[in-house]
Amino acid sequence: MGTVLKQSAADVTTCLKAVSDPTRLMMMKLVETNELCVCQFVEMFDMSQPAISQHLRKLKQAGLVKEKRRGQWRFYSMNKESVHAVLVTDILSCIAESDPHLKNLRAKEVPVDCC
Repeated sequence: MGTVLKQSAADVTTCLKAVSDPTRLMMMKLVETNELCVCQFVEMFDMSQPAISQHLRKLKQAGLVKEKRRGQWRFYSMNKESVHAVLVTDILSCIAESDPHLKNLRAKEVPVDCC
């Protein structure tokens, strides 16, 4: 475990709320090592673009992901400079790579036409 910066209970709660949703937790696991486009999340999670964008908005508001724009597309990666980075990395390390849901999502992790 890395060095965790001391934070207020409110800040830790914001972080934990952001990753407490199963979809957002898996999104964080996926962007832990890869940069992904919104359209890739749509394909992987079989959800609408507005629903995916809402999840990503909550992660971004919590400071957990970074957003890059390339033309009309938005790409997301883990914000490793976040004060929550060590906490989130520790949480994500608890997810087994053999988790069936994670394996299913990774199997769908292919470039899509929009990007």
